[in-house]
Amino acid sequence: MNIIEKDRQYLWHPYTQHKTAATPIAIVKGKDALLWDENGKEYIDAIASWWVNPFGHSNTFIADAIYKQLTTLEHVLFGGFTHEPAVQVAEKLIPMLPSNQQKLFFSDNGSTSVEVAIKVALQYFFNKGEKRTTVIAFENAFHGDTFAAMAASGISFYTQAFQGMFIDVVRIPVPTPGNEQASFDALQAVTKSHNCAAFIFEPLVQGAAGMVMYAPESLDKLIEICQENQVLTIADEVMTGFGKTGKNFACDYLQQQPDMMCLSKALTGGTIPMALTTFTQELFDAFYDDDINKALFHGHTFTANPTGCAAALASMTLLEQPEMQDNLKRINQQHLAFQERIKSHSRVVTTRVLGVIFALEIKSDNAESYYGTMRNKLYNFFIASGVILRPVGNIVYILPPYIMTDEQLQKVYTIIEEAIEIV
Repeated sequence: MNIIEKDRQYLWHPYTQHKTAATPIAIVKGKDALLWDENGKEYIDAIASWWVNPFGHSNTFIADAIYKQLTTLEHVLFGGFTHEPAVQVAEKLIPMLPSNQQKLFFSDNGSTSVEVAIKVALQYFFNKGEKRTTVIAFENAFHGDTFAAMAASGISFYTQAFQGMFIDVVRIPVPTPGNEQASFDALQAVTKSHNCAAFIFEPLVQGAAGMVMYAPESLDKLIEICQENQVLTIADEVMTGFGKTGKNFACDYLQQQPDMMCLSKALTGGTIPMALTTFTQELFDAFYDDDINKALFHGHTFTANPTGCAAALASMTLLEQPEMQDNLKRINQQHLAFQERIKSHSRVVTTRVLGVIFALEIKSDNAESYYGTMRNKLYNFFIASGVILRPVGNIVYILPPYIMTDEQLQKVYTIIEEAIEIV
């Protein structure tokens, strides 16, 4: 049997209805912004494989760091033990974060980083003798697939099978242009009517909702409202972190600072699953007590895996390089130029750009579902054309590796222009 036949026999894929889904593509090799399938066909990975490969595939700098760590200390439990790579990650990352972030908690993916943040928010008040059970989130948010993260997410078809089983979450409108005051008013109302522990948000860009963007000033106002009402704030930077918005973190655009941040995806350059939740000293101190029951009883077998830490250190080192920072600016300029070229097209409703993120909405006569006809037609066209893009309904977005060449970007733009004409 070949790879596809064995896959069909043994494997269950994410977000897939196997009865109706197309046959998956067997990828055998990747280098920089390119992937190759078992038949030798080449693909441009224009979404960095779900936003995790900012430095491209098979990056030798990260691979060498991983190899060196594997031959020194591949793993040791983090309960009762520590190691230098974990400390080095903290020493490198904390100066990059908002100045109030002082403590790191390791886990293994974006969902679990959110899970940790929500648990800390709820237990923080419990440890202080307060009962706060409500979490505030945006409409159409996506924070992951573990239970608390799923509860905070607002994309219903992901969660409809589990309604009635979640923690208490109240949603407010996203402060997109023209909707700012409605968002502010809704947050004020929720903080008065519920015992709110935390407000979780994707800062500036809602990824899974179709790269929906809103202004830093609006998020600053929402954080101020939370601060006035003693509600903790959680910035889910799993997607936006490590350069995607043009700065290290989307929160770098803000005047206010969140109480917690969730990081994963690009943390290790797409090599090893790892996540971090970061905290203020005040949050940590609420768990620091003679009473063992006030400790944070949460952990993962691979917490602070040394090999993952080595990958994260290499990834952050690459991000800091002047050449990589220049790449962020270069891609942003290319996106802005494409936006000027395409925004007046009769079938384009809106376009938006932030950092290396580009999104456009294609005009549709019908309400487009997340995995609807237009989306599938677009996806199939992109794949046939040798470009990996995953539209969200009628929204097409690009989130490329930072090392993607101008020539490759222009090919992606051209394929999108061709796709607009055929749907």
